[in-house]
Amino acid sequence: MKKIISGKVREVYDLEDGRMVIVTTDRISAFDVILPTMITDKGKVLNALANFWFDYTKDIVKNHMISSDLKDMPVEFQKPEFEGRTILVKKLKMIPYEVIVRGYMFGSMYEAYKKGEPFLGHKFDKEYKQAEKLDEPIVTPSTKAAEGHDINVTLQYMKDDLGEELGTKIEQAALAIYKKCYEHAKANGIIIADTKFEFGLDENGELVLGDEVLTPDSSRFWDASKYEVGGSPASYDKQFVRDWLKEHNLAGDPNIKEIPADVVAKTAAIYKECQTRICHK
Repeated sequence: MKKIISGKVREVYDLEDGRMVIVTTDRISAFDVILPTMITDKGKVLNALANFWFDYTKDIVKNHMISSDLKDMPVEFQKPEFEGRTILVKKLKMIPYEVIVRGYMFGSMYEAYKKGEPFLGHKFDKEYKQAEKLDEPIVTPSTKAAEGHDINVTLQYMKDDLGEELGTKIEQAALAIYKKCYEHAKANGIIIADTKFEFGLDENGELVLGDEVLTPDSSRFWDASKYEVGGSPASYDKQFVRDWLKEHNLAGDPNIKEIPADVVAKTAAIYKECQTRICHK
């Protein structure tokens, strides 16, 4: 067993038998800096949400989950500190794209739209306001860069690279997952404005959903009760921390010493509320 990834939030261990163990920590990053203060139980919340969605979407596409029970894992992980934040998964040949599904006119897409420019191959014939729901969600992939930032590309670019058949399978799976989960979240007071998925291929070449899925770290979750078209809706994610960093001129500062306890508590509560709302059927 060896640690193969120590990411911003996750630690990944290769069991060297076709399986991996993924541990979701309480770390939080903002503006490309891993912050020095942990957010209480954030890793458990992200893990619970992803596990819920993996189960909820397994009728659409297979996923990498094997078990979330520590008893099924190597003895090194059978300790209290790993409870609720650790999963055993199938190792996949990962597809080198993040598959972003956008359901609302927001962010970089809105910036392009305001200038009258197409956005990654998508043109919009009707008029939209900021944060308005699109007639249909769209898929805009990005390449997964080993270093530096990912690069946004058109859907056709991904299909040309991977082959039309696989590219179309990925597009259809991503849209089907988004639409099903959007309805569940919306019924529980959360709007999934956009999200990213990662897929891989198993030993039989079948498409499998991997990494994490539909957490506040990989998605833009809005509070449906406060949602209004024309502005920037209140979100269930690390925005509270990001706002605090900007307010204190600490955005992107690698030398930041700590995050105040009240900011940590508020952020932890936002994550927890998201879990409470979503994780029931």
